[in-house]
Amino acid sequence: MLKGKKMFKELDLVVLTHDIEDSGLKSGDVGTLVHCYSDKVGFEVEFVTAEGKTLAVLTLTGADIRPFENAEILHARSVDQMVA
Repeated sequence: MLKGKKMFKELDLVVLTHDIEDSGLKSGDVGTLVHCYSDKVGFEVEFVTAEGKTLAVLTLTGADIRPFENAEILHARSVDQMVA
């Protein structure tokens, strides 16, 4: 990996770096990168509940996400019923 450059590939787990209130997402939520655009700037990320219900599929940039690290632990939280 190039120093300072994030490398992402499809199906990677990624972590949201900030809240996205319109989608009910919080900083630290984990999503799956489902598509990398050829410009390597845009990414489609899917966020799902534990039961597999899709909460959002968003087009994000590298500033919006970071790689999920192996030494991190997943955390559970409830989502707003209006979002879910």
